[in-house]
Amino acid sequence: MGTWKTRGLRGSALEDMINYTNDSYRDKGLALIQKVPTPITPIEIDKNSKHITLAYFDQKSTVDYIGAVQGIPVCFDAKECAADTFPLQNIHEHQVSFMNDFEVQGGLAFFIIHYTVRDEMYYVPIRDVNAFRKRMTDGGRKSFTYDEVDKSYLIRHEGEFPVHYLEQIQLDLDSRG
Repeated sequence: MGTWKTRGLRGSALEDMINYTNDSYRDKGLALIQKVPTPITPIEIDKNSKHITLAYFDQKSTVDYIGAVQGIPVCFDAKECAADTFPLQNIHEHQVSFMNDFEVQGGLAFFIIHYTVRDEMYYVPIRDVNAFRKRMTDGGRKSFTYDEVDKSYLIRHEGEFPVHYLEQIQLDLDSRG
């Protein structure tokens, strides 16, 4: 069981953009994607603001988002990276396990990684993460670099979709044959 201590609004800008995109997708009938809440038990609550300042995670979270795009089940996790190297320790075993099981059931599993220093976002399929993790377990590097990410999976801001990832889902589906 992990402990959560508030660290301001870490990661919330990316989450807000994805949530806004998902709301727009729903409004246009393109997809139905929901944010998966992480169950917590509050320990300390600030009496003035009534905000939780200390809590315990009730269980390990699987992914940040889950839903369906035009009948295709999808799940994904959003991560931010302040450098050109993404540490694999930021992707937990239980997440990878869930995502691999999700794909076995016919769904698509991926990560949206925001390289904040470049202000670029990429769709990274779970199969790519699996390859990076295999390299690590075989004694290789414990991270992957910006240069290793498939640049054809760049996520663009398009109109009312600040994180328009549907094109990358189609690209991923097309690559599977």
